[in-house]
Amino acid sequence: MTTGTFTYIDPSSVLASTSGSVKPWNKVDVHKTSFRTMDCERTVTNIRLECGVSAVSLDSTGFALVNHPVREEYFNDDSAVRGGYYADVEILLRGNLPGIKKITIFDHTIRRRETTSPRQPVRLVHVDQTPAAAEARVRRHISDEKEALELLKGRYQLINVWRPIGHNASDFPLAVLDWRSTLPQDFVKVDLMYPKQSETSSTEVLADKESIDSIEGYERRGEQYVLTPNDEQKWCYAKDMTPDEALLIKCFDSRGQYEPCGIVGVASSAPHTAFKDPETPSDAKPRQSIEVRCLVFYE
Repeated sequence: MTTGTFTYIDPSSVLASTSGSVKPWNKVDVHKTSFRTMDCERTVTNIRLECGVSAVSLDSTGFALVNHPVREEYFNDDSAVRGGYYADVEILLRGNLPGIKKITIFDHTIRRRETTSPRQPVRLVHVDQTPAAAEARVRRHISDEKEALELLKGRYQLINVWRPIGHNASDFPLAVLDWRSTLPQDFVKVDLMYPKQSETSSTEVLADKESIDSIEGYERRGEQYVLTPNDEQKWCYAKDMTPDEALLIKCFDSRGQYEPCGIVGVASSAPHTAFKDPETPSDAKPRQSIEVRCLVFYE
């Protein structure tokens, strides 16, 4: 068990952000939001020791830790990631989640805690997709409209497969929030703003610091949840997670408890964030990770 500082949306700024004509937003390429944030100290449970890996699952807590070594080591070649690692991710999911009918992998993000990297570990408690954004993903990535409509009638999930790159993720590890300790009012919808040039180029660049407060040159390409704090929230992490391990993080489930066809007790999502672990050795290598985003459809 350890402690950490977690960044939330400031509850006092929620009403101010949502009552105006401009919806609150969050940039993907730099830590900049239109809303105020606040830091809270929280206890973080090591799932390896305090509760046990078998005590967490996608259905109950919204996340799961699995051992699944892969051939890829550094993930420097984008074509190799798409051409090889995506297949490994599908094997991982089918081997751990029964009843899968179809998997559509739609993108990935590599984060490196280096000054030259355009994607740093995210230090904001969030869920990648709202229910509306998840449905939009299905319609966007399933090109056949009839097939998309049929898939939307059944159970589907949006799952991130998160893995350290090159070495253990001791530096700025990823923490996940036990869904059972959240309340519906903890979740606040915000727009995800992407730089327009990233639409035509697979190479991301550092954000322009001169225009960091402006959304000029950006466009809305998604909607996510950011969270407000409550004292009952229970945080977990896998200490010193290795590149041979993967964390499955649920971002949406059409059978989540609060959905129209939801099942009581089924987690809707697992909010998550990077955090600074005070127990991290001073000589720990900067964190590197890859997350692959998947639409998973069930029989």
